[in-house]
Amino acid sequence: MKTELLYGKNGISLDLPDNAFLIEPTNLSKLEDEEEAIRQALRNPIGAAPLKESVKSTDTVSIVISDITRPTPNHILVPLLIEELNHVPLENFVIINGTGTHRDQTREEFVQMLGEWVVDNIRIINNQCHDKDKLVNLGRSKFGCDVYLNKEYVESDFRIVTGFIEPHFFAGFSGGPKGIMPGIAGIETILTFHNARMIGDPLSTWGNMEYNPVQDMTREINGLCKPDFMLNVTLNRDKEITNVFAGELYEAHDIGCAFAKEHAMFRCEERFDVVITSNSGYPLDQNLYQAVKGMSAAHKIVKEGGSIIVASECSDGLPDHGNYAKIFEMAESPQELLDMINNPDFEMFDQWQVQKQAVIQVWADVYVYSKLTDKQVKNTMLKPANNIEQIIEDLKKKYGDTMTIAVLPLGPLTIPYVEEKVSIK
Repeated sequence: MKTELLYGKNGISLDLPDNAFLIEPTNLSKLEDEEEAIRQALRNPIGAAPLKESVKSTDTVSIVISDITRPTPNHILVPLLIEELNHVPLENFVIINGTGTHRDQTREEFVQMLGEWVVDNIRIINNQCHDKDKLVNLGRSKFGCDVYLNKEYVESDFRIVTGFIEPHFFAGFSGGPKGIMPGIAGIETILTFHNARMIGDPLSTWGNMEYNPVQDMTREINGLCKPDFMLNVTLNRDKEITNVFAGELYEAHDIGCAFAKEHAMFRCEERFDVVITSNSGYPLDQNLYQAVKGMSAAHKIVKEGGSIIVASECSDGLPDHGNYAKIFEMAESPQELLDMINNPDFEMFDQWQVQKQAVIQVWADVYVYSKLTDKQVKNTMLKPANNIEQIIEDLKKKYGDTMTIAVLPLGPLTIPYVEEKVSIK
């Protein structure tokens, strides 16, 4: 069976055994006229007044976008927002790049994300999660931390959050309130949002919004300084817009999540010995840190003691910034990592991604096909895969001739699951 995985910007082709089970989301066509669909959504929003009527010409307007690791079509959304608000002077706008704990974007990257006209005419800032002078304390969260959000966002007269909606490996779904929390939050707030208890809760998982503490916290934080308007989209495998959700934050996001769940979740009858996955290609597969999402999607349907093979280009390395690579140097095994991270005295940003990865590694072997060196892969306790077809042949010796294989060509754009009951605490 020949199939193609999303990988980097060009994809890779594989020749797999004929019994491999292909798992893909419902193939949705792009909107016939995506720009007009967005305009109509802005003029006929869900649970809110039309955008143009909601903003005064004297208002300062902040537009929060997702950073370069996300395929949100900012180059389409942002110009249309500015066009719709053409009664507002350009100098009244600020675009806030929701980096969370990720690195800043360069001017060249902003041109790639937003287009040259936007970069030349609108002020753009990166969120600075470590700089309290650029944050505002909004009080205390019921989850046990002070709430810090970007100062320019808080102080603007009208606040807009953009993004795209897909299943998320611990928040249930991306988009909506996640653009604000953790996108433009301070490090203290982000560390609580991603602490071991929150990330380790069995209800913090793909596609689940009920009693999910991560989603509950992001909505609580948004409520302290709520966006006045949300513009989110859903995308297909080619990163084309398939639907638009605009209006009141929670209502519009809930409708978008229901749409995404209907088309992206895939029920499987049983788990598989081997699961091959991508990390949805560029831009999500720029580094190994992000590739944990692809591993996590495969984890949903791999047998205990099984094997996951993830194809993620990792053109940006592990990456070099942040603590992801450093944390692996602090223990000898995935279980030791989990024991360390679950210690209440341990706190280091990026621990959440290592925690998610270690949980998967305790359950199954994980092979990585990428541009990383074998040494880089091994330093994160993973197994290098220089030839996926050869790894499949080798695994037959472990699992036998009846070895079962599942393939997720689109990675975490498809979320497979096996019906398993999870108790609510």
